[in-house]
Amino acid sequence: MKTKKEVISVSQLVGTAILAALVLILQLLAGSIRVGSFSITLTLVPIVIGAILYGPLSGALLGLLFGILVGISVASGADAGGFLLFSLHPIITILICLCKSTLAGHLSGLVAEGLSKRNLPLGVFLAALTAPIVNTGLFLLGLTLFFRETLSQWAAGSRNLTSYILFGLVGVNFLIELGVNIALAPVIVRIVHAAHQMKNQEEI
Repeated sequence: MKTKKEVISVSQLVGTAILAALVLILQLLAGSIRVGSFSITLTLVPIVIGAILYGPLSGALLGLLFGILVGISVASGADAGGFLLFSLHPIITILICLCKSTLAGHLSGLVAEGLSKRNLPLGVFLAALTAPIVNTGLFLLGLTLFFRETLSQWAAGSRNLTSYILFGLVGVNFLIELGVNIALAPVIVRIVHAAHQMKNQEEI
C-alpha cells in the first residue's frame, strides 16, 4: 500500500506534467487567436486547474512555463505587440512576462487552497477569476510603470491614456479570457471532484 504522501507527490508530478503539456499546446495555438496587436490565450485554464488540484506551487510552476513561452514569443517577434515592448526594454519585458503569469498561478492556488475545503464551487470560481485578473493587472502595471511614454504615443488618437489601455489595448482580451475562465468553472469543479475521488481510491 502506498503512503498518502507518496500518492500525493506522484499524482502532483504526473498531473502537473500533463497540464504543462497542455499549457505548451495552448500557447502554440494562441498566436492564431488575435485581437489587435496582442493574442488571446486560453492557457490560463490549465494553470487554474493545476493550482486548484495541486496547490500554489503547481500553479506557480505552470504559470512560469506560460511566462517563459510568452517571453520566447515576444523576443522572437512572433508576438508583434510584445516585440515592440521588447525592443525598447528587453529585460523588463521578459520580467513582466515571467512575473505576471507565475503570480497569477500562485495566487490562484492560494485562493483555491483557502476556500475549496469549505466551499469547492466558490473556491474554484474565485480562483478562476483570480488568474486573469492578476495576469492582466500586473501586465497593465508593468506597462504603466515602464512604458508610459510608449503608451502615450500609441494612444495619440484617444481621448486619454486610461481609456486607451482599458478599452483599446487589453480590454477585449481580458474580457474574453475572464469569460472563458468563468464559463469553464463548472467543468473545473467536476474535474476536481473526479480527481479527489481517484486520489481517495488510490489511498485505500
